[in-house]
Amino acid sequence: MKYKRLLVTGGAGFIGSSFIRYGLQQRLAEKIVNLDALTYAADLRNLSSVEMDPRYVFCKGDIRDEVLVDKLCLEYKIDAIVHFAAESHVDRSISSPRAFYDTNVGGTLSLLEVVRKNLHIHFHHISTDEVYGSLAQEGAFTENSPYLPNSPYAASKAASDHFVRAYAHTYGISATISHCTNNYGPCQNIEKFIPRMIYGCYNKQPLPVYGRGENIRDWIYVDDHSEAVWSILTHGKKGQVYGIGGKCERKNIDLLHGIIHEFARLKQEDPQDLASLIAFVDDRPGHDLRYAIDFSKAQKELGWAPRNDISSGIRKTIAWYLDNPERLVI
Repeated sequence: MKYKRLLVTGGAGFIGSSFIRYGLQQRLAEKIVNLDALTYAADLRNLSSVEMDPRYVFCKGDIRDEVLVDKLCLEYKIDAIVHFAAESHVDRSISSPRAFYDTNVGGTLSLLEVVRKNLHIHFHHISTDEVYGSLAQEGAFTENSPYLPNSPYAASKAASDHFVRAYAHTYGISATISHCTNNYGPCQNIEKFIPRMIYGCYNKQPLPVYGRGENIRDWIYVDDHSEAVWSILTHGKKGQVYGIGGKCERKNIDLLHGIIHEFARLKQEDPQDLASLIAFVDDRPGHDLRYAIDFSKAQKELGWAPRNDISSGIRKTIAWYLDNPERLVI
């Protein structure tokens, strides 16, 4: 492992907490400091299994607080920052774009300023395939795809990517970037598609689907994403970009029927009753048709590939929410 003492931003969130749990369980780090502002999407229950681990430290704070970030880096002898913290819900970005600019662009810039003053610290930036825009029915995004963001969320992530690249080129900081497709799994906020559908099945509420559910997404189980990021930290090359995909493309409506089938099986309910809850709603403005990531570079250079297919991942995810029904409330 190249880096042993990590500052993880947004570590109480869905993906960040998976990354921390995985790293501690696999004994991949000497120290992990979790800096999180604990906004609505964060939940410290996500880290209850590691909160007493002496290698783990939690600090409530804002990534834009450069004095605090610099202090944590000095106090804990940080050698890498792994930057998950972000506003990430596309619908919220459409209604409140400035918050996405402030956190995703301004927050990243503040972290980069700290790294510029501490050039021994490596910076890994977690980004999204949405910076590339929308795909036609064939092909996949690669690390060389042009940036064509179509939502305020995607634009804010694209801008933060460019700042990371610019700081690496201009100031010589050590940096890597990864673009990942849609994540799912335990601990995800129920504003997202898969937990929102599980919520509806559990509470017998409408299952809202944009348009006719024809939009296609590539899905990755969250622990597979976490393993990929750890692989980048271990084997990745400075200055490189890595695409992280799940090889699990599904139309939204087909994925929903899969969720319904598995939920009905686990709860011994009639899937037709659950299917009757499907409600098609007006499409999201500027809704991208399809995303898919070609992860052959990560497979070749890092030896990484996703372990979970969509069927087993959905099964584990639904079972987790059924075991934690307190997470199925709004």
